[in-house]
Formats: sequence, C-alpha cells, structure tokens
Amino acid sequence: MTAPAPTEETPGERRTREALEASGLAFEIVRHGPVRSLAEAARARGVLPAQVVKTIVVRRGEGDFLFVLVPGDRTIAWPRLRALLGVSRLSMPDKEVARDVTGYERGTITPFGSLTAWPVVADSRIPDAGRVSVGGGGHGVSATVDGADLARVLDARVADITDLDDPGPAGTARATPAGPTSTRENGRTLDESA
Repeated sequence: MTAPAPTEETPGERRTREALEASGLAFEIVRHGPVRSLAEAARARGVLPAQVVKTIVVRRGEGDFLFVLVPGDRTIAWPRLRALLGVSRLSMPDKEVARDVTGYERGTITPFGSLTAWPVVADSRIPDAGRVSVGGGGHGVSATVDGADLARVLDARVADITDLDDPGPAGTARATPAGPTSTRENGRTLDESA
C-alpha cells in the first residue's frame, strides 16, 4: 500500500502551480503520494510510462545548465544530445547543485517555477505523446499537460535525443545512462529522477 497523497501545497508546488498558471498552459495537478517505480508512477498519474516526463538537469559548463525532458521509458542518448548542443562534454550535477540551480529536490524538478529559466531540450516523442505528466514541484505531485503545448510553452528545442531504456539484470531499469560524458565517468552514479 502506498502512502496517502500530500494535502498541503509546499513552496515548490506553489511555485510550479503559479508558473503553470502564468504560462497559460492547460494543466491538472495530480496528488498521488510516493511511488517506487515508473509503472507505479504512470498508474498513479493515469498515463502510460512513455507519458511520464522526466526533467533532467544537465550541465554544459560552469554555471550553465539546461533542462532535458525525457519520456519515462527512455534515457538520454548522450552523443546525440552533445551533437545537438555542439559541445564535446556534458555532465549531470549532483543533487545539491541541482537543488541550488532549480530550487527543487531531485524527484520533484520541473522547468516550471525553477529559480532560473534554463533552456529546455525536449525529446521529439513528447509533442506527439498527447497527455503527459511532468513533475509538480513536490514529492508525490505531478502536472498533466498536453505534450505539444508543453514543448511550445517552454520554447523547447525538440529533437531525437533519447534511446529506449535498456532493462538491466532481471528486467530492472538501469539507474544510469551509458556514455563517455556521463557522470559515471567521474565515479558518480547518475539519477534520472531529477
């Protein structure tokens, strides 16, 4: 049994809601409580796993970040993302840096209400996905929006920048995307729940 959904709006949730309202984007806030897997998150949010959108913070350089929107069943294709951005190196910040540059804890990050309006790159599948679910600024909270409207409102650069997630041993999802510029190279484990 999962824990009950939170009932009080946190400051992060309020920032997200206010930013969504200001954007003019039609949205629905869904409070579903903690989830332990992509399948559980999709079920709780009333969407397919591919319609759960992960917001991943990526560092291009010192003090230079961007949001990458990735369908839940996919992982960043680092060589394609680097080529799109015209850079030879990208990394993922640790959870403290991600919190400092967005105002959100890992697992709650969304471009809406971020402390800085970082540029957004969205995987090309998101605009065609219909209803999608993005983080709502708090644990167990999400916002359901139209994928095409999401990309448009965020002025996202849309490109094919993901690969289908490669299940690990015993069918469990990989915790890290492979790639020569991933933070695995630096001895840290990547967490795509950002």
